[in-house]
Amino acid sequence: MDSPSIPSPSPRPYARLSVAPMMDWTDRHCRYFHRLLSRQALLYTEMVTTGALLHGDVPRHLRFNEEEHPVALQLGGSEAADLARAARLGEQWGYNEINLNCGCPSERVQRGAFGACLMAEPRTVADGVKAMVDAVGLPVSVKHRIGIDKVESYDFVRDFIGTVAEAGCRIFIVHARNAWLKGLSPKENREIPPLRYDIVHRLRRDFPGLTLAINGGISTSAQVAEQLAQVDSVMVGREAYHNPWWLASWDAEFMGAAPSDLTRDAVEDAMVAYMAREAAQHGTPWQTIARHMLGLRQGQPGARRWRQVWSDHRLKALPPHEVQALAQAQARLPAAQPA
Repeated sequence: MDSPSIPSPSPRPYARLSVAPMMDWTDRHCRYFHRLLSRQALLYTEMVTTGALLHGDVPRHLRFNEEEHPVALQLGGSEAADLARAARLGEQWGYNEINLNCGCPSERVQRGAFGACLMAEPRTVADGVKAMVDAVGLPVSVKHRIGIDKVESYDFVRDFIGTVAEAGCRIFIVHARNAWLKGLSPKENREIPPLRYDIVHRLRRDFPGLTLAINGGISTSAQVAEQLAQVDSVMVGREAYHNPWWLASWDAEFMGAAPSDLTRDAVEDAMVAYMAREAAQHGTPWQTIARHMLGLRQGQPGARRWRQVWSDHRLKALPPHEVQALAQAQARLPAAQPA
C-alpha cells in the first residue's frame, strides 16, 4: 500500500500455517512472492522497532502490497506508549495483526531492551500488550521462546503466558527453544538450544482458551501434520525461505483449499511482471526482488544455472524479462510465454 487507510478487516480464523518474521528476508517483495505460492498462509513483516516507526520513515517501513493479506506487523519495543502508537500506525496502514517480538536473542536487540530479554519482565510485556489491545481493533499476538539462558523450568514460560494473557493477548507463537542471551550468536540460538516441542504441547493443554502456534525446526509436511494434531498453528521459518515451492502445497494439504494447478513457470512470470512494475513505480532494482525467489526451482534440473543467472549482478542493467529469458535458456528450461 502506498498510503495509509483505515481498514475494516472481516473476521478470519487464525491461519493454520504462517511464515516466520525473518530479518533481511521477509520484506514486502519476499511476502509478495510467498503470497503467489500460498493464498492462505499468514505472512509476517521483518521486525520493525517502535523507534524506527515513531522517528523514521514510516512509508519505507510499512508500505506493502495489497495482495499480501493476511499480513502481520511485527514490532520490537518495550515502552507501552510507544507500542500503542506503533500499533495504531500498523492498523492505519492496513495490517491484519500486530505481533510483539519477545524471542529475538541478538545483543543489538537486547541493548534496546526488547526481544527475548523481555521474557524476564512479563509485567512489562503485559503493559505493552494491554496498551496495544486498547489502542487498536486488531488481534495482538506475542512471539517468544520457551525460556531464556539455561533455565528450563516449565513454570517460567507458563507464568509468562499467564501474565501476558491477562492483559488481553489471545495468540502466542512459541519458538520451542530457549534463547541464550550470552555466548551464542542469533544463528547458534536457532540451532544449539534443544528443541522441546513437548513444552509447547503442554502449554496448549494448560491454556485451552488461547491460540498456540509452534515454531522451530519444522521443515516437512509430515512434521506440520504432527504438530497440528497438538497445537493450533505452525510457523515455518528458514525452510519456507530456502524451499519456497513447499508453500504451494500448503493450502490444499492443510487449509481445505482445492488442489492448485500453479506452476513454477507461472510464479516466475508473475515475479518478473512484479519486478517490472516495481521498477516503473518505485525504481526498485530487479535484483532486490529476485534474491527472494532463488529457491523456487530447488531440486529441479537446471536449477543451479537458473539461480546463478538471477544472482548475476553483471546483468543488473538488463530488464527482468531479458534476465528471465537468459536464465531459462542457460538452465535449458522452456522459454516463458509472452504475457
